[in-house]
Amino acid sequence: MKISVAYIASTALCTTYRRSLSHHSINKVTSLRFTSYRKTVNMHSITAAFKPDASGAPPKQLEYIPSLKLSDGHEIPMLGYGLGTANYKTGADKGKFNQKVVDDTAMAIKAGYFHLDGAESYGNEEELGAAIKKAGVPRDKLFVTTKTNCKQGESIETAFVRSLEKLGLDYVDLYLIHRPFWAKSPAEQQAKWAEMEAIKESGRAKSIGVSNYLQEHLEPILQTAKHPPVINQIEYHPYLQHGGLLDFHKQHKIAVAAYGPLTAVTKAKPGSCDAIYDQLAKKYGVTEGDIALRWCLDQGIVTLTTSGNEQRLQGYMRKIPSFKLTPKEVEDIAEAGKQKHFRGFYTTNYGPDDRR
Repeated sequence: MKISVAYIASTALCTTYRRSLSHHSINKVTSLRFTSYRKTVNMHSITAAFKPDASGAPPKQLEYIPSLKLSDGHEIPMLGYGLGTANYKTGADKGKFNQKVVDDTAMAIKAGYFHLDGAESYGNEEELGAAIKKAGVPRDKLFVTTKTNCKQGESIETAFVRSLEKLGLDYVDLYLIHRPFWAKSPAEQQAKWAEMEAIKESGRAKSIGVSNYLQEHLEPILQTAKHPPVINQIEYHPYLQHGGLLDFHKQHKIAVAAYGPLTAVTKAKPGSCDAIYDQLAKKYGVTEGDIALRWCLDQGIVTLTTSGNEQRLQGYMRKIPSFKLTPKEVEDIAEAGKQKHFRGFYTTNYGPDDRR
């Protein structure tokens, strides 16, 4: 059998690459997961020039979950691991260190979730920092978010320094104002946003944004902002689509991040989306949870989930890149969702029929 010189050169190159990969990574499994998750340019694909951005354009089907380019040029992985909900500390637990949160979060990082969404109000920034150390993934390969509550009488600077100390980090990739309800006037919103801009300009937060804001909360900020919010993290699922808010985001190049994307298959069952979720799960050979997450991603929305189940997290990372909903399927889910209204968070701030 004849072996060409080109074949020998190709084999040698592959061997060198594998050795290099092994040498420069924590382990082969984590390295390959990282490559699959964070890679944003595939030079051997017709999709090489494609990058999702804040325009809301749906990502193309790729063999990995892409990152989304924010309006300030930074990139955010489109699937993230949230430390709220099940990991949220309440009552007497607030002052106690929770090793399970550390273990679950480190497990998620090792499963390929390098976008980590935290907040001071979750009470577990210290655990998030410990999980980052335990997982051993280099800091520059992670995307870390935390949020401020805007406590009365406290500056953003004070809150931010405290968060960095608990996280054990020199900077975060994204810093958010967690909710707008503390402000008594548009002027207060504008003043706090100026403090956020100072944090960004210091380099200790690469990007800044908001969470749980409606158009009426965003408009005052946009009137005076030197650095507009790059993202708004909101509860988003078929039963809470927020009317024209997403169109407003697109007009102002504000990306959307969804928390609670699994609500229609968990908290809000039975509901008008049950049948279509079941139908599509069977069609694509995936779970209803996969369909729920894909529905958000296929709208160009950064999507957050959480679980202490390693198999489930690995399943999302493996299955979600393997299929893509058609535009009609995305619209069919949206239309089915409009037949029911369900809000899982901040229910005391809105009326029972308020769908904003």
